[in-house]
Amino acid sequence: METLFIFLVKASGLIGIFYLAYILLLRKETFFNSNRWFLLAGLITSILLPLLVFTKIVWVESNPTTFDWSNIPMTTPTVENEGFEINWYLVLALVYSIGILGFLAKFALDFYSLSKVLKGKTIQQQADFKFIDVNENIAPFSYFNSIVYNSSLYSATELGNILEHEKVHSTQNHTADVLISRLFCIVFWFNPLMWLYKKAIVQNLEFIADSEASKNISDKKAYQLTLLKITTQENCVAITNHFYQSLIKKRIVMLNKNQSNKRNSWKYAVVLPLLGAFLFFFQVKVVAQEKESTKQEITSTEIPFFMVINETTSDKEIKEYSNILKSNYDVKLIFSKIKRNSNGEIIAIKAEFTTKDGRSGATEIEGTKPIKSFYFYIKGDDMGFEELKDLKNNGNVTVSKSPIASVMSVTSNDVKSIKITDKDIYIDGAKVSQEEFDKLDPNTIETMAVNKESGKSTIKIRTKKGSNIPDDTEIFVNGKKISKEEMDKLDTSSIESINVTKNGITPGNITIISRKTEINDIDQAKKAAEQAKIASEQAKKDTQQAKIDAEQAKWDAEKAKKDEEAKKRK
Repeated sequence: METLFIFLVKASGLIGIFYLAYILLLRKETFFNSNRWFLLAGLITSILLPLLVFTKIVWVESNPTTFDWSNIPMTTPTVENEGFEINWYLVLALVYSIGILGFLAKFALDFYSLSKVLKGKTIQQQADFKFIDVNENIAPFSYFNSIVYNSSLYSATELGNILEHEKVHSTQNHTADVLISRLFCIVFWFNPLMWLYKKAIVQNLEFIADSEASKNISDKKAYQLTLLKITTQENCVAITNHFYQSLIKKRIVMLNKNQSNKRNSWKYAVVLPLLGAFLFFFQVKVVAQEKESTKQEITSTEIPFFMVINETTSDKEIKEYSNILKSNYDVKLIFSKIKRNSNGEIIAIKAEFTTKDGRSGATEIEGTKPIKSFYFYIKGDDMGFEELKDLKNNGNVTVSKSPIASVMSVTSNDVKSIKITDKDIYIDGAKVSQEEFDKLDPNTIETMAVNKESGKSTIKIRTKKGSNIPDDTEIFVNGKKISKEEMDKLDTSSIESINVTKNGITPGNITIISRKTEINDIDQAKKAAEQAKIASEQAKKDTQQAKIDAEQAKWDAEKAKKDEEAKKRK
């Protein structure tokens, strides 16, 4: 619903831009046909531009935050009765819908009135026009190729002038303009500028018809007198191009006005920079995206590095490995002469490295069978390529006991084939057993690394933020319900507090407050209110005391005066 309101506001703003441009720059020009297309283009642009969104990606450094959702404190808070809160979006939607229905009903009634006028009437077909002579006292009008008039109200000359005018409306399909503007008035009924916009469209159509009709009429003065005569008929049919218009004076002025200089056509271009500004300020969506990086597993050049290349290693992984070495160790690692068989397995590859201090090394494998796994390692100042042994063990993957195997990236697809053996394993910072590890869903893993710390090998796994939360749990952030996928994107460093409400045995909902300042503001506001209350009471007491002191001073003064008088009498 909020998206709809934003769209309506943006579209209304664009309608305002085109309307003001027409009123300030183009209304007094005689470019009537150009003005027609300018006004129609304004309506179409107003609904298309808000739908056009450009995405600007801002790359930011990855800042992973580990948060152990499994250790959320389970509490059962006291449920307080929440006060009634008005959903203003719902109220606005209701008001907007009522307005739409009301104006649609009016539109339907206008069509019904038109059908009553045309029903049962004799039609005279001449070329592309249908002439309908009626008995009702209504102003002449056209509806697409139908031209309706009461011939008994006009002389032959006047009727001829009227028909020339209405033929222009019919030939140029001006009825479509009227209907389009009317539909926009229904959708944007709340926008007063839209109703003025419609009036400008209809008025410009009359200028076009007057201008074209006068070219086929020899006596322009008689045509203008016909305009004046038609003003006496105020019965007009809506949603039509009717000859009568309230702005007859302006039509006569435009008929007698000299043609505008073509050099003034530059005015149409004034709206273009305004539309560009609208797109730049309102239609560019900035998306912050973390740079793809595996630095979270390698935080210092003091940590030994271990990288495995086997027959299934993808080109993307090779590129990532090279980037890791360059950014973390300032080592340039280049892979070339890569050949793969029909199954996509590597059968030939060349790898070479160079360092900034001039050290280098290389290894090359060629053949027709998939390559044997090898690794590139860094341990202190020592680095190079070695064939990887002790990686395969009865079809299961285990971690090499080589002292240089301190960091090894593992994908979630390999999880179930890893044996803990004598190593410690941690999931989200909590040590688990082999049985607990076997129950881990690989799809919940975010990162996984094998480390050697203090001479003891460990496997560290970090799961996705919402992976430990039951599916039937409702999650609220600052009172707004979100999905588990949305919570996975939550910046946990901004979390102030988390509260879990139990619903029977399983958690019923999780309430997260992430805006710290909001909580602090509430607390400060309460404290300020209490302090203000205390200060007010103190001020009241001080005022009362001051009043007592003033009375006491007055009484003391009177007593002193009496004592003075008594001394004088003595």
